[in-house]
Amino acid sequence: MRWTRHPSDSCHGPGEFVLYWMHNALRANENPALDVAICFARQNGLPLLVYRGLSEDYPYASDRYHAFMLQGHRDVQCELQRRGIDSPFHLQRNGNRGPHLRDLVRRSAVLVTEEMPVHPLTGWIDRLHAKTKTPIVTVDCSCIVPAPTMDRCFTRAYEYRDATKSEYEKRVGAPYHDEPVDCEIYDGPLPFQPLCLQDACLASLIADCKIDHSIGPVADTPGGSRHGYKRWDDFKTNRLKHYAAHRNDATKHDGVSRLSAYLHFGMVSPFRIAREAHAVNAEKFLDELLIWREMSFHFCFHHSDTIDTMEALPEWAQQTLAEHCEDERPVCYSWETLARGTTGYAFWDACQRSLLKHGELHNNTRMTWGKSFLSWANTPARALQLTMDVNHRYALDGRDPSSYGGVLWCYGQFDRPFEPELEVFGKVRPRCLEDHARRLDLDRYHNIVDRPIAANLPRVAIIGAGMAGLAAARTLRDHGINVTVFDKSRGVGGRIATRRVDQEDPGEAITLDHGAQYFTARDPRFCRHVNSWIHDQIVAPWLGKIVQINSSGEIVSQPRRTPRYVGVPGMNAVAKHLASDLTVQSGTVQLETQISRLERVDDGWILIDTSHVQHGPFETVICNCPPEQSALLLADHTDLMDQIAQVKMRPCWAILVASQSLDGVPFDGAFVDDSPISWIAQNSNKPGRPGPPAWVIHASAQWSEDNLDLANDEVLEELLPHFENLIGKKIVDPIYLTAHRWRFAIPAEPLSKECLWDHVNGLGACGDWCGGPRVEGAFLSGMAMAGTLLRHVTIDRAPATCVGPCTQPSLFN
Repeated sequence: MRWTRHPSDSCHGPGEFVLYWMHNALRANENPALDVAICFARQNGLPLLVYRGLSEDYPYASDRYHAFMLQGHRDVQCELQRRGIDSPFHLQRNGNRGPHLRDLVRRSAVLVTEEMPVHPLTGWIDRLHAKTKTPIVTVDCSCIVPAPTMDRCFTRAYEYRDATKSEYEKRVGAPYHDEPVDCEIYDGPLPFQPLCLQDACLASLIADCKIDHSIGPVADTPGGSRHGYKRWDDFKTNRLKHYAAHRNDATKHDGVSRLSAYLHFGMVSPFRIAREAHAVNAEKFLDELLIWREMSFHFCFHHSDTIDTMEALPEWAQQTLAEHCEDERPVCYSWETLARGTTGYAFWDACQRSLLKHGELHNNTRMTWGKSFLSWANTPARALQLTMDVNHRYALDGRDPSSYGGVLWCYGQFDRPFEPELEVFGKVRPRCLEDHARRLDLDRYHNIVDRPIAANLPRVAIIGAGMAGLAAARTLRDHGINVTVFDKSRGVGGRIATRRVDQEDPGEAITLDHGAQYFTARDPRFCRHVNSWIHDQIVAPWLGKIVQINSSGEIVSQPRRTPRYVGVPGMNAVAKHLASDLTVQSGTVQLETQISRLERVDDGWILIDTSHVQHGPFETVICNCPPEQSALLLADHTDLMDQIAQVKMRPCWAILVASQSLDGVPFDGAFVDDSPISWIAQNSNKPGRPGPPAWVIHASAQWSEDNLDLANDEVLEELLPHFENLIGKKIVDPIYLTAHRWRFAIPAEPLSKECLWDHVNGLGACGDWCGGPRVEGAFLSGMAMAGTLLRHVTIDRAPATCVGPCTQPSLFN
């Protein structure tokens, strides 16, 4: 137990209750923090309030983590209730946000919580310390030898083993006695409406959270104490005796306990696991559980501010890596290439697919997987950052101190220098991908990694190869779901469109982005992909001069310099990139195929195109079309029609013109006031677009709506004089000149939901008219649509039932 602020240091008043904030010990038994809170409540004659909450703001927040933790909270809610403890739960989500924990801490006599020496918990405790005067005590619920009891940490296993031997001998086999709940339980007012998880649809709750929906829950590792102990009991009974022989063989899927995620969130008691392993003399298992795991906890406890930086490494490792920082790397991969497991190294990619699809990676393969980053990033610091990111983002045990320890080991921590010194690695121990792959039965390993993520995976049809449809398709495909994309056009991208006009000199070809002109990136969920696209030269920043002009062409202001990005060599490069794996790997993008209607059959849905060809059956159909077109396809099939009908799309006429006479304009793009034209841009000044001066002109939404049915020549006749007036130049000898009508260009008012889903009929809809009218909004809508389907196939939608009696407490009425 550790006081971060002792009562003697506080001017805090008596308080209304003793507050226990449960976050990383999601269990009702063998929980030292709960026992400390009960003792404080009893000793001070105050009621006990056990608060549980799940934030959207923790690092790498995703459907995967949320599902696992919500399942854990559902179990512990029931277990606490059996002990007579009501425990209000708050889920941060749309319409349910606020500083509720801070407000409760201010009202409490003392805050008791678990010691978890990693981000974000350390930061959250520091902020509570700064913003309240309440005494705070943290209790180590994860280690047999609590980290606060040691005045130093150890970085070599044999040293830690020797230093803790006597403590483990006393503690490992000792029984654990829970404190009797002999205090009052708080049942007064709360700053939020508590949520009962027993009858809640977890998939729907997660949909309302602003988190990463592109990482699906893990069906065969559901959260909660029941599943955690079931896994342990099965392992203990059937495989623990073979652990020493099988633990390094990644092709023996259950040769290890696979308990790390349950231990990280405290859904199983490490005291019970250690006690029962000790009872059968499982020495090697105990060495991993106690020595290696708890050594990492102690290290993180003493280095919590630096564990995700190079400073966490021993001096010799920092020095040798710095000396080899300039060594030539064979390749530097982007984050997206690494995260999706598309490096081309079969064994490494299989390791990454294990993380991406199943949220776990066998420890022996993780060591080789982790060391590969050093050769694939331009600096050791970047390599470490990438390793931390990919590990913590996808692994269910990510962000755990022992997970940090495993990553840091790849860079020299808990290890010694190795000779001879090597390129890139220096004296850090190497692990060669090719050597490891030769020692492994790769076919068998691939079978394990590529097992289905759930028992019954649907065949999915996506109608529309715009940004949202492609984002959804690729996310589902990465999780192993069969997807076919249909689009009526000759290319992918929808309104992320580029028209190429060939010239005699190929270097002078004209490219014109006649749809989306650029995009911005504000949401972190989108930004990480944009950064990868920049790395892979699919996207480049557009640093051109963007101004605001009046109808006479006078510059009236220069808008705030917002980072803008464009695809290279055209905006549709982004769409082509998203579609590349789908097309090349499986031929699942069918272009020039316009779906005209859906028909319900026993096996799902048949899609019928305008040539009367039938496609399917598909269990799930997703429409990535403008709402008017989605309404025609989904009519009479779903209740989603009421929401789709709320959205009106506004049109946009575009003019594309190229001429040598249009050079020398003192800006690259302009928003136009009080004119039939709303936007003009010198497309040829965007990155990666050689050729003669080429401009794209967009009419205003109102003018486009008023003149929707004009012929192309009439549009040119009406708008070109306005354009010439704006730039002060006449169009002479145009090389290319045409108009294009976008009938459904931009939503007048998009829906607040990122996507729509009818789970009964297996029908969904997504696009920039859901969530936000930009490229970013479309991308996030597609990810949300994929996440919705992933939750549908991986989370049991029926309410969980408790084991044993579980009555509905008045607190939740």
